[in-house]
Amino acid sequence: MPPVSDSVARPSIGFFERYLTLWVAACIVIGTALGHWLPGPFTALGAMEVARVNLPVAVLIWLMIVPMLLRIDLGAMRQVSRHWKGIGVTLFINWAVKPFSMALLAWLFLRHVFAGYLPAEQVGSYVAGLILLAAAPCTAMVFVWSNLCGGEPNFTLSQVAINDGIMVVAFAPLVALLLGVSAITVPWTTLVLSVGLYIVLPVIGAALLRRAILARGGETALAEWLRRLGPVSLAALLVTLTLLFGFQGRQILAQPLVIAMLAVPILVQVYFTSGLAYLLNRWLGVEHCVAGPSALIGASNFFELAVAAAVSLFGLNSGAALATVVGVLVEVPVMLSVVRIVNRSKAWYEGATPARRRMPRAHSEPSSRPR
Repeated sequence: MPPVSDSVARPSIGFFERYLTLWVAACIVIGTALGHWLPGPFTALGAMEVARVNLPVAVLIWLMIVPMLLRIDLGAMRQVSRHWKGIGVTLFINWAVKPFSMALLAWLFLRHVFAGYLPAEQVGSYVAGLILLAAAPCTAMVFVWSNLCGGEPNFTLSQVAINDGIMVVAFAPLVALLLGVSAITVPWTTLVLSVGLYIVLPVIGAALLRRAILARGGETALAEWLRRLGPVSLAALLVTLTLLFGFQGRQILAQPLVIAMLAVPILVQVYFTSGLAYLLNRWLGVEHCVAGPSALIGASNFFELAVAAAVSLFGLNSGAALATVVGVLVEVPVMLSVVRIVNRSKAWYEGATPARRRMPRAHSEPSSRPR
């Protein structure tokens, strides 16, 4: 089955996409206010979970990522090896840079810069929560970020699958090393259920739906499905954001200074890791459609696993749990800003890759001849 044409894979930016930052800001305000003034409904929704995986959020994530997965031609996955440079950069950032840079940033900001403003007995727990957050690469939301920056969907799927495989064996030893403890209780049920819910089932469902659509109406029908499902995907993102901020509305308003201080190392981490990945891809001459999702995958976090691990290790009301929740609150608006930077810098990026720099030299002689 041939890949979908560019017109299908790269839909034009619509009204909601163009003003997405505004809708996100509104959802943050509305969610926080509702969570503070009407906590009952959010408490009930928050309690609907299995192995620390919230089921309403899981359904919304399905609505977000299935339209994006419909663009993926699984038959073209065999070609992903040509993106080995982008995969290598992302793996390097996720597993050799991000956990260690977060440990350094947490130590710098929480134990030194902000030490006098934080409760001393919770500082160690805050640091642990930030490390747990950085040690778990994102699984589901990266499909959203990749879609918004015009990322190569087959690369995104393969990269997420590789990260999930590594996470199963590397998460516990890496966190144990950075926290300096001999044994880490990994919430395996959460890990397995999340991978199944956010990767395995959506990929299978989207592949079957895509095959059925193409069999009935071809690429024209697929393009129409994607056009109709696009607003559903964005609406699910905005509702998810409202829920996440609603779940934590009281904490946000009760401890705004603590949350602001915990957000600082997370912000620095996101911009540092995404920027490093983006520049490494540029230096290696990687295509922009791969460099964008590579940078975004390298910066985002698997917050469901981080929250579950923090609760399992330190308790529901611990500083570690709060730190991982701050990661949830910060990630969406910050990652949207990274998407914006990636999109706006595309011309600069493509004009500066080694392949593009060689092109004028290769064609310099013919271009000098008079026409």
